[in-house]
Amino acid sequence: MTILAQNKQTAIAFYELMFNDCQPAEAIRRYVGAEYIQHNPHVANGKQGFIEYLERMQREYPGKHVTVKRALAEGTHVVLHCHQHWPHDQDYAGIDIFRFDDEGKIVEHWDVLQVVPAEDQSGNGMF
Repeated sequence: MTILAQNKQTAIAFYELMFNDCQPAEAIRRYVGAEYIQHNPHVANGKQGFIEYLERMQREYPGKHVTVKRALAEGTHVVLHCHQHWPHDQDYAGIDIFRFDDEGKIVEHWDVLQVVPAEDQSGNGMF
């Protein structure tokens, strides 16, 4: 397996474990490197900030779920295009960007979210 394929697999496994399986601390332990730089303005920087945010989300939104629609890898980065379902809230189309270190561990994260609208003028959908 190439390093790009391995990094895509790791990013998806990280997302599944932290978001769908509600185990953010275990996801950090398995898949994150020595540092974790966070660019989401709603999440504190570092591993503990990530864990606390996801634990709060699991309490406030039980049943939340993400579906990875596609994964792209280039160099040290993986991009996931995802459908996020938040019960009692809106669904989101998300782009998550992960940077990997030389050991194949996630060390940095960016994301951009857009509400999935009820009406779609393009007729093509978000995914």
